[in-house]
Amino acid sequence: MEEKIRTISAREQRIVLTRLLSYSRPHKKLILLAFFCLFLTTIGDIAGPMLVKIFIDDYVTKNNIVFGPLSVLAGAYLTIQVLNFFISYFQLLTFQEIALKIIQELRVDIFSKVHQLGLKYFDQTPGGSTVSRITNDTEAIKDMFVTVLGTFVQSFFLLGGILIAMFFLNVKLAIFCLFLLPLLYFVIKKYREHSSKFYQEMRERLSQMNAKINESLQGMAIIQVFNQERRLRKEFKQVNDMHFSAGMKNIKVDGLLLRPAIDLIYVIAIMIVLSYFGISSFQSPIELGVLYAFINYVDRFFEPVNQVMQRLSLFQQAIIAATRVFKVLDEGELAPGYDGEDVNRITEGKIEFKNICFSYDGKRDVLKNISFTAMPGETVALVGHTGSGKSSIINLMMRFYEFGKGDILIDDVSIKNYANEELRRKMGLVLQDPFLFFGTVKDNIRLNNEEISDSDIHKAAEFVQAHRFIEQLQDGYDHKVVERGSTFSSGQRQLIAFARTIASNPKILVLDEATANIDTETEEAILIALEKLRRGRTTIAIAHRLSTIQDADSILVLHQGEIVERGTHQQLLQNQGLYYKMYLLQNGLVDKMEDAVH
Repeated sequence: MEEKIRTISAREQRIVLTRLLSYSRPHKKLILLAFFCLFLTTIGDIAGPMLVKIFIDDYVTKNNIVFGPLSVLAGAYLTIQVLNFFISYFQLLTFQEIALKIIQELRVDIFSKVHQLGLKYFDQTPGGSTVSRITNDTEAIKDMFVTVLGTFVQSFFLLGGILIAMFFLNVKLAIFCLFLLPLLYFVIKKYREHSSKFYQEMRERLSQMNAKINESLQGMAIIQVFNQERRLRKEFKQVNDMHFSAGMKNIKVDGLLLRPAIDLIYVIAIMIVLSYFGISSFQSPIELGVLYAFINYVDRFFEPVNQVMQRLSLFQQAIIAATRVFKVLDEGELAPGYDGEDVNRITEGKIEFKNICFSYDGKRDVLKNISFTAMPGETVALVGHTGSGKSSIINLMMRFYEFGKGDILIDDVSIKNYANEELRRKMGLVLQDPFLFFGTVKDNIRLNNEEISDSDIHKAAEFVQAHRFIEQLQDGYDHKVVERGSTFSSGQRQLIAFARTIASNPKILVLDEATANIDTETEEAILIALEKLRRGRTTIAIAHRLSTIQDADSILVLHQGEIVERGTHQQLLQNQGLYYKMYLLQNGLVDKMEDAVH
């Protein structure tokens, strides 16, 4: 939380802005229409003071009150104001529609990109931080599109028109006013330099707060059981204080360089105008209409400047937020995949590991020269102590991570030459901690695969002994599943996950201690079902309870990332090695284990 946050340079901000504006290309026609409306409202804003100037100089000061021309003048003025009202409404509505469409596309892009990222990215990035980029940061970008496409463009149109009108009224005075532009540019430049740094820190602290909230919600049971409320409250307060500190720094910059600084320049401009007309009055009479119009234009000149300065804070927030969004979109840690044209299919299910070495951090190998073969229809079990590399083998075989040295073959074809869709379709995975989605029981088994009928769902549930408890639910297979299936027991969630895998009819089964959370009676029934299911299918099973894999065709014993023993259950017992010691320990034969050690 104390790391230094890098400031984004002006050049980087321009690159981000250009990239953001590229999202507006599909909406060119709508943008042109909105710009045309802006042009019309700008003409209306400039024409109003001109009409008042004509009224004062040509009619009021000359005591020339003629009803006909004055009616036309008043009607024109009123018509302009009414048209401006409706056109401004339509223009604002159009810009809002454009902004919402662009943000809709951007959110879909970043949401899709998150699903393409490899698990290594999620190992290194807190979930709350990613959520913050998809929601909070994109919402900040929406404000920028309304600001840039709306207020900024409208302000520049208006400023240009006002300057032209000023030169039309009095060239010399207009030139005096031009000297204020460098001063305005200096204020804007300084504001951007200071505010970008503070907004960057605010977005990062907000992301950290979301990450801390997400962690707390996910682990609420553990927090309460171990009395961690005070510690987490302290950690959250620390991040919250940092966010407050960055916010206060930015408020100070806003308070100094936004309205107060612009108001000071505005006062200087009014003094210049009044001084000029005051001095001129000693030499010749001045036109009151021109004086009114000029002061009105100066006031209108600084109104868009103030709007730009006020919106500049939203613009800065949006640029910082966009930088964070684009960082995810440019993330290169993608899930491993196959981009070739050859279409390879898994037909037999033969699996072969050839001298696989793998490291999560690129420094320490968690797998070292792993080699084994699982023939079609065979069951290969992986056993070993925690951290021995069992799950890493599964992760590589499922293509969750890329490996460097060695190769994994399925049906004598490198796993790198299979499309991920083919691997997911032909490989069924059941984890020790199954994940259920929000929806119904039926939806969680089908997983949007329209090829799986309701009849297939029922058969899969019966096959894994889940049908009985599902039928007892309030709505049966249409029973609502809340987030992560928290209203189900661990065993029930695992049975549903088992039914999900069976329904997809995979060629290869991958079981990560799949019966760990199921009672003994149900486990025995599932083991019988698995015996039938494994026929014609290759099965890779991680097991902690050795009693569940005694009938495996081959058992691999892993220790510190290496295969130290291999064979059948009986062969490994006869060898009296690590597997034998694990077996004695799990069966409570401590005395025999001590003899084996000695």
